[in-house]
Formats: sequence, structure tokens, C-alpha cells
Amino acid sequence: MRFLPAFAHLVFEAMPAPAVLQDEDLHWLALRLVPGLGPKKAVPLVDKFRSPQAVFRASRSELQALGLSGSVAQSISSGCTFEDAAAQHRTMHERGVSLISFQNPLYPEPLRQLYDPPLVLLARGRTELLETVKLGVVGTRRPTTYGATAAERLSADLAVAGLTIVSGMARGIDTAAHKAALRVDGATIAVFGCGIDVIYPAENRSLAEQIAAKGLILSEYPMGTPGHPQNFPVRNRIISGISAGVLVVEGAQYSGSAITARLAMEQGREVFAVPGNITSKMSWGANLLIKQGATLVQSAEDVLNELSPEDRRSIFGQRGLPFAPAQGADPTATLQNSLGPSAPLAGQILQLLSPDQPTQIDEIIEKMPNCSSSELIAVLFEIELLGLVRQLPGKNFVKVW
Repeated sequence: MRFLPAFAHLVFEAMPAPAVLQDEDLHWLALRLVPGLGPKKAVPLVDKFRSPQAVFRASRSELQALGLSGSVAQSISSGCTFEDAAAQHRTMHERGVSLISFQNPLYPEPLRQLYDPPLVLLARGRTELLETVKLGVVGTRRPTTYGATAAERLSADLAVAGLTIVSGMARGIDTAAHKAALRVDGATIAVFGCGIDVIYPAENRSLAEQIAAKGLILSEYPMGTPGHPQNFPVRNRIISGISAGVLVVEGAQYSGSAITARLAMEQGREVFAVPGNITSKMSWGANLLIKQGATLVQSAEDVLNELSPEDRRSIFGQRGLPFAPAQGADPTATLQNSLGPSAPLAGQILQLLSPDQPTQIDEIIEKMPNCSSSELIAVLFEIELLGLVRQLPGKNFVKVW
């Protein structure tokens, strides 16, 4: 028996009524769930029929005439995905997830121009961030101390300047970029390569909740979709697609970050790269991008100066407004005000530390023989709380850049 579109209304009437266009969302979800119907075919299909409802009203022969296979046309005309769509929508409503369809005004216009734009985006958090100027920040999952430090500093400065930091919440550079933006009360968007309710990697569960509360999480995948490896390169086109440009901070020559940079170039986006140590494999990708014409980035200003006049006006309020990167409070004043008598010792410790080369605590103790180890450890702990140093595994310390 043919599964008529009218059945969609019967399925949906049994559900709680969220404050969304229920019937329309149901049809978008049902179309997204049709097996074998990817975005390259789904979006032109909706454009042709004007709405997903009209697509489901079309006959099988009409659909096949547009180039769809018999099995895909049958799945659409039978309406066999409406039951799953109703279950998806119910779960979305329970978890505070909204749907942004290809025709929704909130759908990012640059993303709409891709040759394979997502049919729908599932969103959790501040959807108004889709209307801001965004920068993708990507890199290796195994960064060096230098790479992690650079990602944190640049992401924080750019977030303070008004850019929304976009990344994939993967381990390493992605995580560092998101955390840095949140730390300065900036805006950040995480694009998942799995269902929006599936936290990957699992250790970023707390970070995901922070992003959902203060930023935005996006996914084109249905609820519950596992993080299959093949999903993440596909996800990367959204990171670059919604961004004014992409900043690469470390990554091998054929890494995921290199794929994102290539996508950004193909999409006409600006590509930025942080130069790295020529002897480190983690720097090959970024250094090669610079050789190929990517903008070399040493500070946030290098990114901001390359933005279009429209984006600069959007960020600064008027064209040509000078930008001062977030330098934080003066370390000397911070030490004196917060530590009092311990400030001189804290200053000496900071002079020993480097922002890109970890120093082991035994080495610090050895270089300061006039102080007891307990006193040094206590002061280290205090300046770590002040955000002036960061402790790495193995009791290694670096100065916050």
C-alpha cells in the first residue's frame, strides 16, 4: 500500500507540539532520510518542486524523469521514511535541537552556493551565530606544544576581535580553538561529523555542553549517527563553507586539515596558515600551504587584514577601525596585585619558561637553587591559577603566550 504524504500528518499529530513549523520540518527530515538520496540530488529536487511536500506528492515516473534511480524514486513516492522522521523530530524536540532547512533564511548563504550543500542542518545552541563573520580553525589531532599554544592565542584574539571560531571539536587543535574562544567569552561553532547527539570524542562531552550553552553545534547527519571515519572529510566542507576563511595550525601534508584547506580554496575562501618548524612533520601541511599562496599568520591582525571590507565593517562597525589583539593584563601588575611578596619569585619563574618549549619542574628547581622546591611548586600553582602558565603532562610547564 502506498505511504501517502497525508500519513505524515497522522504520525506527527501524536507528538508534542514544538514551536516550529511541524509539517514542513517533518517533510525535510523525511527527504533527508531517503536512502541513496544525497545532497547533490536532493537540493535540485527541492528547487524543481519548490518544497519537500511537493517532492513527496510527485509520482515515481516524474521523479525518475529527473534522473533518480527506481529505488530512490520508489522510496520517495511511498513515503517510507516518514515514521523515522517523526521519531527523529521527537528526539530533536526533547534535546533542544532545531532544524535549519536549505530554504530557511538562517541557512548560511555561502554554504548554499556549494555544489553539494547539506539539505538540512541540525542545530543546538545560538543559531544567530550563523549570521556572524566566521573563521574556520583546523589542525592536527596531535599538536606540538607550539601548535596548541598558537591555536589558543590566535583563536582567543580573533574571538575578542569579533570573529566566530568554527571547528570540528576533534582532539588537538580543534579543541584548543573552541576552548580559547569560550575562555574569552567569544563565539564558537562546532560542526560534527556524526549525529548532533553523539559526542565524539567522548572526552569532549563537557566541552560540547559549553558550546551548546554559549555557542552553536551543527550537524548535517541524522540524530544517532555514529562518527564513521568517512563522515569527517565530508563534514569539513561545512566548516570551510560557512567561514570567511580557514586557518590551518599544524597538520601533515595529507591530513584532514589539508583537505579542509583545499576545500576552502575551491570554495573561494581565504586560506591562512601558521608557519612551523621545518623539521617537524606536523608543520609540513601548513608550510606547504604558505608556499602555495596561503597567508602566513603570526598574529590575529594578519587574518583581519585579509578579510573583505564587508566583513571588516561587520566586525569593527566601520571600515579601517584599528585592531589591538587581546594581550591580557600586564603580567607584572597582575603578579604584584595578586601575589604580593611572592611576585618577584613568580617573575623569575616566568622568565625561565617559554611559550613553545615545555620545561620540566625538576629543571625549574635546578635553575633556582636559592628557593625550596615546596615554595617553587606553591608559586607555580598560583601563577597557573592566574592563567600565566599552563601545566602539561609529566609536570611540564609552558608560559601562556
